[in-house]
Amino acid sequence: MSKILVIEDEAAIRRVLVKILSEENDAYAVEESEDGLKGLEAIKNNDYDLVLCDIKMPKMDGVEVLEAARKIKPEIPFIMISGHGDLDTAVNTMRLGAFDYISKPPDLNRLLTTVRNALDRKELVVENKILKKKVSKTYEMIGDSKAIHNIKDMIEKVAPTDARVLITGANGTGKELVAHWLHQKSQRSAAPFIEVNCAAIPSELIESELFGHVKGAFTSAVKDRAGKFEAANKGTIFLDEIGDMSLSAQAKVLRALQESKISRVGTDKDIKVDVRVLAATNKDLKHEIAEGNFREDLYHRLAVILIQVPSLNDRRDDIPLLIEHFCKKVTSEQGIPLKSFSDKAVKLLKAYDWTGNIRELRNVVERLIILGGPEVSEADVKLFASK
Repeated sequence: MSKILVIEDEAAIRRVLVKILSEENDAYAVEESEDGLKGLEAIKNNDYDLVLCDIKMPKMDGVEVLEAARKIKPEIPFIMISGHGDLDTAVNTMRLGAFDYISKPPDLNRLLTTVRNALDRKELVVENKILKKKVSKTYEMIGDSKAIHNIKDMIEKVAPTDARVLITGANGTGKELVAHWLHQKSQRSAAPFIEVNCAAIPSELIESELFGHVKGAFTSAVKDRAGKFEAANKGTIFLDEIGDMSLSAQAKVLRALQESKISRVGTDKDIKVDVRVLAATNKDLKHEIAEGNFREDLYHRLAVILIQVPSLNDRRDDIPLLIEHFCKKVTSEQGIPLKSFSDKAVKLLKAYDWTGNIRELRNVVERLIILGGPEVSEADVKLFASK
């Protein structure tokens, strides 16, 4: 059921609009207000999927209603109703956030088409918000330590910008979580997030993977293919384990960062790309530079902002929170009753040497939940968590 509010001071036009919408679709629940003040009060107290609002009204005109509503419920689409003398104002309301406008007297087909399109847009906005919440939960950063608070604060400052970020840390510390958070909290969050594991792609294929290729560029290139940079256009590309990238690929990445252009393997034709680059590595890139394995100019291009993700051994106070988080997650995924960990079990796990970091802790928690008792005990940890 789509809930629609009609705000119109002319009773005859208001009745026509309500009648047209009510008869068009049984799923439209149409309400009405006779002036802007009453309309805005209704918006404050109800959740509408669409508002049709006249521009010229006493007490409070349609532009004022739109501006006030955008502050309290920005997701509601507005269709403005304009008289012939209000067309310039109607066009201006589009800049203020209105979905569209219709002229008086309303053309039936245009009215219904605009209403359907506005409702579809509202549905997409709601679905996108739900999806973002799910994604945010998937990539939630758990911890209350000073190190984690510092990383979260840095993400809040850096995410809204287009600054490139180099994320460093050992395997399993959660570098990819930082990258996902940077993307989700950025103005590019509605665009693609493309992840490339540079260590998992053979050196002879990394350039084709990143930049694409044209037909005939090499033996198996049977057709043109876009690369990851093109796929990430308007969004974010995350170059994980960039320390393992070949020097020739590094040169092309450097050009992409300097000129916002790439060229597919097998052609010199330039393709403009608008991509934010995030990178991560478990290597000491300054050592790799000294060894001749990594370009210093690329390092300085990537490391505008440096985020060091601490190892789990350096944030042991977060282990109880992580155990609780993984316990809820694993039991939900496995469809088994929620388990708890005894204080002694948690204390023992806090004392472990977590060389595999968060990833290792998650695996151990899952093993203990499956093999341990209703409350995971110290004995369970000694028996099942041994390395």
